[in-house]
Amino acid sequence: MVTGKKRSKTVTNLILLFICAMWTLPTFGLFISSFRDRFDIQTSGWWSILPHREYVETGRFDDVPRDFDNDVPFAIPAIASTEAYTFDEWRAGVEIDGVRYRWVGNKRIGGLEIQERQWVTNTGFTLENYRTVLSGKSLEVESASGEIVTVQGANLSNSFLNSLAVTIPATVIPILIAAFAAYGFAWMRFPLRKVFFVMIIALLVVPLQVALVPVLKAYSVLGLNGTYLGLWLAHTGFGLPLATYLLYNYISQLPRETLESAFIDGASHFTVFIRLVLPLSVPALASFAIFQFLWVWNDYLIALVFLLGTPNSGVLTMQLQEIVGSRGDDWHLLTSGAFITMLLPLIVFFSLQRYFVRGLLAGSVKG
Repeated sequence: MVTGKKRSKTVTNLILLFICAMWTLPTFGLFISSFRDRFDIQTSGWWSILPHREYVETGRFDDVPRDFDNDVPFAIPAIASTEAYTFDEWRAGVEIDGVRYRWVGNKRIGGLEIQERQWVTNTGFTLENYRTVLSGKSLEVESASGEIVTVQGANLSNSFLNSLAVTIPATVIPILIAAFAAYGFAWMRFPLRKVFFVMIIALLVVPLQVALVPVLKAYSVLGLNGTYLGLWLAHTGFGLPLATYLLYNYISQLPRETLESAFIDGASHFTVFIRLVLPLSVPALASFAIFQFLWVWNDYLIALVFLLGTPNSGVLTMQLQEIVGSRGDDWHLLTSGAFITMLLPLIVFFSLQRYFVRGLLAGSVKG
């Protein structure tokens, strides 16, 4: 029976390890691609940084026949015991005795490359991608007609600060309000307490998209369109139900003896909340902070609707979408821009992840 438990645990761990690897692999590929230049990204995958065998030019024949018909096979005199191949076959590459011969260029000025398989790694890393997207420096791109034009790069550094200005208040405000509300529902007695709590939790099923038009009309009357205050209020309103629910489950399970001792000593509800409840509720607060921070940081719809596409106040998601729309072929810029947008959420998650499970399981087990 013990052997069966060990086998089951081993299988479970292997499955989890496989899921983690499949989840992490695209992120690692994105990180590697963000340091590769445009030519390397367009000609090879990110996995080419690992040692692998590929054809490498070791020589070249320029003294080759040039008066031939494309569809008529011909031989190369410089290659001993070679057979005749058509021009298209020479251009695709012909392998003879482990060596590949490939025609490069046209018939008049082209030549025959000698290529052999060797162990190579593509490690031509550069920080130019990050300099371009962070500083907004101009860069040269090829248009659809083949013409090289100079365009202004994306300035993600300003959008990064804008995202911080939106995300930090939109995370802190609902946490504070929900913490007060959860404490009130858990430890204070007032009329219709359960009714109000049910109404707040019922708001969890209201889709965000349903309220966009009414909120937008109300913002137009109040003059909040295109302001960060409007974003803070929107994210606060739609984050409060979940925050109140999570924090209520945790705060309601705090030791009753500890709080009652404080009340006997003459502490007010506000003092108990500040001195006892908040320090003891750090796991639940951190758990919701992760949810809210990731939601607001990665939000595109609300920012687009309420900021009205204002260039100077655009957040990272809006700027990244602009890069996709205007320079969709510049994968070297898209990868670096995408990694910049996910860097801070990763830091926040790994910094608070030790509280994550504790906060989610709060109030799920009683005993």
